[in-house]
Amino acid sequence: MKQSTYETTGTCSKIINFELDDEQRVHNVEFIGGCPGNTIGVSRLVEGKKAQEVIDMLQGVRCGYKSTSCPDQLATALAKALSEQTAG
Repeated sequence: MKQSTYETTGTCSKIINFELDDEQRVHNVEFIGGCPGNTIGVSRLVEGKKAQEVIDMLQGVRCGYKSTSCPDQLATALAKALSEQTAG
């Protein structure tokens, strides 16, 4: 599994740690900062799902007046990790 760390922008969480396995499934998502109940819930809901499925589900989710959210930032982090995996 490949460990990744993503620094968020525009959210209460500051960092998202996660792993992608060889089948591009998401594991061990950990948000540093943010609302614990929500971020733990998101982490549990995406465990074992294909990264692209998670991206499709969470991309564009907003938090109140903000243009992004913790789930949206996870989608961004996963998209970046997938593009790096494809390029590398």
